[in-house]
Parts: sequence; C-alpha cells; structure tokens
Amino acid sequence: MSHARDVAEVVIKALVDEPDQVRVTEIEQRGTAVIEVFVADGDMGRVIGRQGRTATAIRTLVMVTADRDAQRVSVEFRDGHGRR
Repeated sequence: MSHARDVAEVVIKALVDEPDQVRVTEIEQRGTAVIEVFVADGDMGRVIGRQGRTATAIRTLVMVTADRDAQRVSVEFRDGHGRR
C-alpha cells in the first residue's frame, strides 16, 4: 500500500455517509499507479462535489502525496457497481 492510497481512503471515508462501503484499490498501469475509489451509490455526489471541486481537491492531495514518494498516480471514482 502506498501513502497516496492511504490518503485517498482517509479523506473519502471522512466525506461519505457510508464509510463501511468505501473500498480503495491500487493497480499499476504503464508505470502509473491507478487508485480506484468505490463508494455507495448515494455517496458518489458527495465525493465528486459541485462541478467536480471535491474530486479535484482529492486528486490534488493524492498527487502531492505521491509526488513526495516519486510516484505517478491517477484517481478514478466508481460507484458501487464499478461504473465511472
């Protein structure tokens, strides 16, 4: 587990109504760590925020954390069914 994944998980669990439903995975694709965030259907709006501002802030935090570890990272948000 990377520090970036840990940061994403802590922040997202603090934002949602159902933190037990949050699942954060990390996979490697072409030299970039892809952090997939799965949340309950009703919590997707909270994670994305108005005009995507919350999602952008989460991505920024995760990227700054990954940069400290000299790692490239992207964050993808998915609902409980795996949809983007």
